[in-house]
Amino acid sequence: MSDGIRAREITLDAFCAQTGDAPFSWVHADGWKEDARAVASRCDHMPEAALSALLAQETRPRCTIMGGGALVNLRGLSTMDDPTGDALVSIRLWAEHARVISVSYRPLAALDPVIACMLAGKIHDPGDLIAELSRQITEALDPEVAELGDSLDEIESGMGESTAAEVRRQVSGIRATAISYRRFIAPQRQALERLSLAETVWLEPDDRLHLQEAADRCARMAEELEAVRERSALAHEELTDLRAEQMNRQALIISIVALVFLPLTFLTGLLGMNVDGIPYAHEPWAFWGVVGVCALMAVAISGWFVATHWLRR
Repeated sequence: MSDGIRAREITLDAFCAQTGDAPFSWVHADGWKEDARAVASRCDHMPEAALSALLAQETRPRCTIMGGGALVNLRGLSTMDDPTGDALVSIRLWAEHARVISVSYRPLAALDPVIACMLAGKIHDPGDLIAELSRQITEALDPEVAELGDSLDEIESGMGESTAAEVRRQVSGIRATAISYRRFIAPQRQALERLSLAETVWLEPDDRLHLQEAADRCARMAEELEAVRERSALAHEELTDLRAEQMNRQALIISIVALVFLPLTFLTGLLGMNVDGIPYAHEPWAFWGVVGVCALMAVAISGWFVATHWLRR
């Protein structure tokens, strides 16, 4: 907890006892390491509905104005990889005049730069804090979204060279990530827009401008993620079609080989019968004669397949 101007730390008791004319303060609680309910419940100025939403573990980006305060949930990149959780982790904030309380259950990458700005005295009110947090979140997400598009570009450019299962898994992973990101970025844009238009005394014009800018960046990222999702679906379909085409071509080659040897098998089976009356059975040149006839038949049938473009790509 610190004063946005002097950047000094204060106690939780002082934070809860502050009046409306006190300097801006912010307290952040780790939902797992601290009793966030005990911390938040000491702030008797907070509505019960806001307290319940602040402590909820499963959240989506939102902005709800309650009296003179606002409940804001945002999502951003985490500082650690957790395959069992959502791609973007959440932070919940209750903001009112001169005070902000926030809770998170997983580490948020954008939180440390915001704390550094707070301690440096660059954040003076709740609007500055939420605007800076939104800016840090979007700046961290922007290159990640761009990386998804670049990875898909590389896959599409080499589509005809490789159709391995690994490439299909990469496309599926890109699509799943894009869907997971867009699930939170789209409502986050709406939440930031709603907050920028809220009639609250602690939001300055420049705060509203920064919030709207962050909302616009979220909208652009949501559109890019939607494009990545659609391109991934098309790339996956193209890979499937290429695989099916390869299998059909291989089946065609096998069929042609079988058709070439079918009359030869019939001829050799006919001449191989253990019965009397087979022509030239006792002639010394009979074996090589049959081999020559079979070779001529194979060449003739193969030439017919080539002439009729059965093997054309």
